[in-house]
Amino acid sequence: MRVSIGAAVVVGLVVLSGAVGFGLLSGQAAPTESVALTEDAGDSAGSGELYVHVLGAVEHPGLYVLDLDSRMVDAVAAAGGTTKAADLAGINLARVLDDGEQIIVPTLAAPGAVTGAAPAPPGDERIDLNTADQTSLETLPRIGPALAERIVAWREENGGFSSVDDLLAVPGIGEKLLAGIRDGVRV
Repeated sequence: MRVSIGAAVVVGLVVLSGAVGFGLLSGQAAPTESVALTEDAGDSAGSGELYVHVLGAVEHPGLYVLDLDSRMVDAVAAAGGTTKAADLAGINLARVLDDGEQIIVPTLAAPGAVTGAAPAPPGDERIDLNTADQTSLETLPRIGPALAERIVAWREENGGFSSVDDLLAVPGIGEKLLAGIRDGVRV
């Protein structure tokens, strides 16, 4: 039984390697990297998979395919582990993952950088992403109730924003929208 499972794994890896090689030769990058976390031949038909996008302070950021019951620690491991700059206090490694999730592993604050919510300097009218309520966020250009709610939810799930660029992890906020509100927000 072990030989047949091993042979199946080897064949699968050869096929995956061939597909990746073909994609690279034709100028196309492989869309995902599949990571097997467990090897349970008896349950393979009933198991599923989920896609997660891992970014931030990890060795190999990218899109990974994991088992349905995977946790944050599995996604970080699939991305090669964390870099020396990772701030693991900013994520919950035990949290169960959802399909289609984007994970950003935050970095430690640079020496001398302000951590936590600092009071705004006099005359600073910018909105603090880590303390603003939904109503305050809705005063920003192109931020409506739904997007403001997603910003607050992301902040609560991820322990706050470490930089304004973290807004890119909020579903519905892209580079163009961020550029339009960057001058009106701070952390």
